[in-house]
Amino acid sequence: MINLKLFLVSFITFLVLDAIWLGLVARGFYSKHLSLYLTDNVIWSSALIFYVIFNIGLLIFVILPSIDKNSYMTLVVYSLLYGLVTFATYDLTNLATIKDWPIIVSVVDMLYGMFVAFSSASVAFYANKYFI
Repeated sequence: MINLKLFLVSFITFLVLDAIWLGLVARGFYSKHLSLYLTDNVIWSSALIFYVIFNIGLLIFVILPSIDKNSYMTLVVYSLLYGLVTFATYDLTNLATIKDWPIIVSVVDMLYGMFVAFSSASVAFYANKYFI
């Protein structure tokens, strides 16, 4: 039951941050650089599947090991690496396979992946420490 609560905390944190990122902060950035590739209608089922998979991985590979070690430094290192690896998989594949894929998009996306993994894991880590 604790694992489900930790998952939900990281999942909701991720959703909120991603809504802010995609809806407000980087909306113009992606429109400018990826207008040829963006759809008018987001396929929400695909997005939801990504959010679930990402946060299951975050729980297993970052949050639980950090809690087990009672180490926020472990969380910092693991979450930044997890965010980089997961977002680099998408971005560097696009850079390698899609003609004229903007490198700036890959760089910004990977940095955002590190931020959102770190932030979501941190909220779950401290929720576990103080509330769960």
